[in-house]
Amino acid sequence: MTMLFVAAVEAGGTVAAGSSRQPVPWWSFTKMLTSVVALRRAEAGRLDLDARLAGWSCTLRQLLQHRGGLPDYGGLDAYRAAVARCDPLWTDDPVFAVTGADRSAVAPETGWAYSSVGYLVVRRALEAASGRDLGAVLDELVLAPLGLSASRLANVPEDMRKTPFVEGLGYHPGWVFSGVVVGPVAEAALALHRILAGYLLAPETLAAMLARHPIGDAIPGRPWTATGYGLGLMIGDMRNEAMAEPLRVVGHSAGGSGSVGAVCRDLDSPRGRTVAAFAAGSNEGVVEAEVLRRLVAD
Repeated sequence: MTMLFVAAVEAGGTVAAGSSRQPVPWWSFTKMLTSVVALRRAEAGRLDLDARLAGWSCTLRQLLQHRGGLPDYGGLDAYRAAVARCDPLWTDDPVFAVTGADRSAVAPETGWAYSSVGYLVVRRALEAASGRDLGAVLDELVLAPLGLSASRLANVPEDMRKTPFVEGLGYHPGWVFSGVVVGPVAEAALALHRILAGYLLAPETLAAMLARHPIGDAIPGRPWTATGYGLGLMIGDMRNEAMAEPLRVVGHSAGGSGSVGAVCRDLDSPRGRTVAAFAAGSNEGVVEAEVLRRLVAD
């Protein structure tokens, strides 16, 4: 049986009865939070999302939407072998060298390619602008204002040992170079729900976050029938065999050592529900299907 933890937030902001408060790694759902930090800094005049970053040919806005032309590292043999051997954590220069980030063949804005390296560059830009680590900035600008008191950026293996997924208990979260939050499932759902409800961002900023760049159609083995990406957000359509029409959703899926997750909000129906699901294993389709089932449940 799959180890599955689920939480839901109803349209009015109430956490549904029975929602899980189990701490889990949020993996790439953290990118949504990082994007909010960048957007809040831009609102305050501390960052220019459209200025070319020093040393790079791309802008923060392009990187937040995975349109900066930078590669990824998750599928590289050298990266996986280093993690498996429990090597010392790479610093930035080896990350860029191994992935070829300094010689990317894709120019900014010519296409879309998922890039955690791009979010590492975003992280360093945010840290440089504030003079503090991403964890402190996330806490100040996102987690604390949203009332998410039990969620924090993971920094050491002990942070992973709060989670229930056996395969990930010895993992060093520093291998997620862009950063990974560990927190309760219910707080992941609350994070997305409250951000989309306008708790932190001005309406025009939230609209920019939700401006969708289309990516493609259905993903085999997963409920997505159309996919797109905003600024730190997956935006598209989901459908299962019981549905006559697809449902438009926004959120982010997640995957890492020993577990997967998905956090999504229904954008179409009056339900306005947000659901988070996390499970052991590597099959993102399992948690996405569970999220969709709960989003459309009466």
